[in-house]
Amino acid sequence: MAAAASGGSVAGLCPLLLLLSLVPAVGCAGMLQPRDTPSRERKELGGLWSFRADLSPGRDAGFAQRWYRQPLRETGPVIDMPVPSSFNDITQDPSLENYIGWVWYEKEVLLPLRWQQDSPSTRVVLRFGSAHYYSIVWVNGVQVVEHEGGHLPFEADISSVVQGSPGSLCRITVALNNTLTPHTLPPGSIQYMSDKSRYPKNYFVQNTRFDFFNYAGIHRPVVLYTTPSVYIDDITVTTTSSERVAMVQYQVSVVGSTDYSLSLSLCDQEGKVVATGDGPEGELKVLNPNLWWPYLMHENPGYLYSLEVKLQAQVGGVLLQDVYTLPVGIRTVHVTSTQFLINGRPFYFHGVNKHEDADIRGKGLDWPLIVKDFNLLRWLGANSFRTSHYPYAEEIMDLCDAYGIVVIDESPGVGIKLQESFGNKSLQHHLAVMEELIRRDKNRPSVVMWSVANEPASELPPAAFYFKTLIAHTKALDPSRPVTFVTDANYALDHGAPYVDVICVNSYFSWYHDPGHLEVIPLQLTAQFENWYKTYQKPIIQSEYGADSVPGLHSDPPLMFTEEYQKAMLREYHSVFDKKRKEYVIGELIWNFADFMTNQGTTRVLGNKKGIFTRQRQPKAAAFVLRDRYWKIANESSCLPPLITSHSFCL
Repeated sequence: MAAAASGGSVAGLCPLLLLLSLVPAVGCAGMLQPRDTPSRERKELGGLWSFRADLSPGRDAGFAQRWYRQPLRETGPVIDMPVPSSFNDITQDPSLENYIGWVWYEKEVLLPLRWQQDSPSTRVVLRFGSAHYYSIVWVNGVQVVEHEGGHLPFEADISSVVQGSPGSLCRITVALNNTLTPHTLPPGSIQYMSDKSRYPKNYFVQNTRFDFFNYAGIHRPVVLYTTPSVYIDDITVTTTSSERVAMVQYQVSVVGSTDYSLSLSLCDQEGKVVATGDGPEGELKVLNPNLWWPYLMHENPGYLYSLEVKLQAQVGGVLLQDVYTLPVGIRTVHVTSTQFLINGRPFYFHGVNKHEDADIRGKGLDWPLIVKDFNLLRWLGANSFRTSHYPYAEEIMDLCDAYGIVVIDESPGVGIKLQESFGNKSLQHHLAVMEELIRRDKNRPSVVMWSVANEPASELPPAAFYFKTLIAHTKALDPSRPVTFVTDANYALDHGAPYVDVICVNSYFSWYHDPGHLEVIPLQLTAQFENWYKTYQKPIIQSEYGADSVPGLHSDPPLMFTEEYQKAMLREYHSVFDKKRKEYVIGELIWNFADFMTNQGTTRVLGNKKGIFTRQRQPKAAAFVLRDRYWKIANESSCLPPLITSHSFCL
């Protein structure tokens, strides 16, 4: 949730849990991805920022002393911090690795003179791709925005703050709090240790109910961009198609004036205009369309058109123009009781679950890592992934659109285990997060389904109203896509399952259940599928399954944590998948694509080792098992000649 603000101080509020008191209203503005166009400019603010963690006992010194009123270096010691990145693993300071509370970032920027001129025709906007988890932002000491929640963008119009003083520095200050409470997404709780014989004074820990490290920081790009004062605020596109004709429905919202004109042009990849339109809403007719197809389902996957929207408006006798170009993929999605159809053809999810996670950078956006991961996905023959357990960066989603990688887009609703996390306060925040997620990703052809949560305590009675409301709200926001959540509850006790379109179920037979007993998998997995389908008559995705393996650890016969055991478990699951995918199982997503960091614990040796790749993206033996399987499935289901093989594939 985000809200613009001005002036004001947050000093005096409960410092560590300040975010509990700051629950701004949800804005309804658009969230178009910043792009360079003839009418818009961007300035990326990545690089080194000044950084200071508030180490005061109450974590409140920054607000009490108003650090935002002056350069951060004048408030005390600062260090360099790369943005984007998580702050946890950057230094040698162990107190920062697991730090909970407020940290402060600052960047001084010199803006182009044309941006700073006191011109009513230009807006200057400050945008954060994401920051974890609660953010308050000042520009030159003036509070401009605050936002609750990580993983999603927020922005503020800072024109009034930076214009009128050409040549002066623009000082951007960010206070960031990674505290999780029962009402945040993901939820958590702070536990104070009062036994002074065992713990230092004011000692507390952050408790969570999810199995990945709670990285924090400014994780995605920070951008300054401009628009005219009358501008294209939002675009919504939906598509329908038949064999020879496609219809592209559009809605365009404009802010700044009611007296304007709009023209639209849809161009193919060769730059040829295939349809035109005008006005804020309408329909474009495309003859013989190139449909957006998933990877390995068509010889030209991920086909994208370009929708150019041009705005003209008269303001004070001056003609203003704004231009925005949106990639558009033409495709349809439909769910039956046994199938998932893309463009009318059955689609089988053979993919992975991932994390935004890597050495040193944590969850910070990193282009070499992103490109490596997509190369590995395509090498593997994976056609899909779930954004477990939060929305991924827009840059990642861009490549999914372009490469034809199908996405189940998941909210940060992970670890919802406590009764109090199903109350109205939590629900209102969850509804707002879904609004933000859909507003950001609604136009992406790669996104075929929304997932509102992962492994909630859906057997609790309040889960019925919670998920009925949440899923209905999500469908109202976007009627064009199915909605699910990922469950690990018993089929007979799950109060949320009646409201989903697709059953997504996680199970770890012979790992968390009957550990070491591979022989129980066929019976238990078959019973799982049959019970769920008999109860709900909905298609099923095995949304998680897997086993930890330590690279280089071997045993024959297979023993837990060896590469052989991970391979053997996969093969036992696959034998059941092959039977049930002929009926109503529509997908399998391995947990996990790569090893990832978790909190320290007696069952985690430097993180979760269920990856088929190491954290450094080197393959384990299981990667080759999965690769052979995925390419075999692709060849069986593809309409292409059987030239697509794991052995002939190259990038």
